[in-house]
Amino acid sequence: MKKIFPVIILLISFSLVGIIYIQWNWILTMVENKQEELQHKLNEATNEVGQELIRYKEATSHSISGLTLKPIFGFHSATDKFNLDLIKPPTIAQGFTRDEIADMLHKAFVSHQLKNAKFEFCISSETGITNQLTSSIYEIRSPNFLTAFEDANHNLPCIMPLLGENSDLESTAPVETLSVVIPDYKSLVMKQVQLMIVGVVFFTGVIILAFYVTVRTLLRQKKLSEIKNDFINNMTHEFKTPLATISLAVDALRNEKVIHDRMKSEYFSGIIKEENQRMNKQVETILQAALLDRDELQLNLQGIHAHVIIHDVMENFQLQLQDKGGKADLQLNARNDFLEADEVHFTNLISNLIDNALKYSRDNLLIRIVTQNSNKNWIMRIEDNGIGMNKETQRRIFEKFFRAHTGNIHNVKGFGLGLSYVKTVVDAHHGRIKVESTVGKGTAFTLEFSCQKNSIAE
Repeated sequence: MKKIFPVIILLISFSLVGIIYIQWNWILTMVENKQEELQHKLNEATNEVGQELIRYKEATSHSISGLTLKPIFGFHSATDKFNLDLIKPPTIAQGFTRDEIADMLHKAFVSHQLKNAKFEFCISSETGITNQLTSSIYEIRSPNFLTAFEDANHNLPCIMPLLGENSDLESTAPVETLSVVIPDYKSLVMKQVQLMIVGVVFFTGVIILAFYVTVRTLLRQKKLSEIKNDFINNMTHEFKTPLATISLAVDALRNEKVIHDRMKSEYFSGIIKEENQRMNKQVETILQAALLDRDELQLNLQGIHAHVIIHDVMENFQLQLQDKGGKADLQLNARNDFLEADEVHFTNLISNLIDNALKYSRDNLLIRIVTQNSNKNWIMRIEDNGIGMNKETQRRIFEKFFRAHTGNIHNVKGFGLGLSYVKTVVDAHHGRIKVESTVGKGTAFTLEFSCQKNSIAE
């Protein structure tokens, strides 16, 4: 698992980066294609209107192509100029208004699937349009054409000279040009592809999320595997010791000297009973953890005096404290210790905290329990001068099966379920718990519960 896990992470990461890179290039290619398609449609729409305008010019040119005017009163030069102006083909501005040109372009845009595209246009009387031309050469133009045409980075232009078939008449008139511009064409392109981009981003996000969940699951499975192995080792150790003790006691009871000695028989029988009770307690702890996993913790809420329970619990730990050479300091200062709680679970909660202090203690152990009231709450602080915990241990202290090791995996007894059970019981009672600890100086647990409103401890 340790070797294959980094390989899995590397392969998935490489695949994810590759997919994102391919999708990014695909989006860029799609945008370029859409821009080329937009340019093509603009050219077709402009060409369609331009051809219609060219046909108009050709029709008007042919209608006057048969006219012949002769000089009058001998003024040949003036007459020739008059004749030339008379037979000159009409311009687009003479045959169409700005609104008519705009309507023709709009219809052409609709027919070429550019219905939502805005446009600006002009018809000039020169051979082309340049940024240096003045407004005097424009015959027809839309209000914002000049601004749109000059912004070449954001706007898409199309310029079409309105040239028909070769004729002598057309040569007498200036060449007209139809120019059409689509302002901010990139926004139009993005609107066309935004659905695809949203889809790409969404599914890429799904892939990244799946990758995250996969990695997190693998890490969790790896962690659970380590916890399982640790739990099995601890459980084997916890059961092995009482079983060995029972086996030795049974062998002793079979001894003839012990059989005939009532006191020795009772002594070894007592050892067997104590070890059997110890094993039962361990089994109950495991079963209790299984119930908590299924959220089957049932509370039998009733009014209890917390200080009475604290005294009872500490009385049960007197022998263990004496063996450790320790002592308890009870400062039960809270005036109101009447709580609505489950007496069994609340007793186990305090017992587990005291037992935890004993497990991770040193010589001259001191356990101090201080209680007080704050507003409508009852607060209990359990302090010890044990080995303490580092920041990482404090962060994980309430995790199920987690145990703070002190060098040897079996130097501290237990399954790592005690503080997890404490946290579950506190949460079930809608209380709060926090831990403060310094390595080498000790640990303090602070618990807070709501008091009963109308009951004061006697």
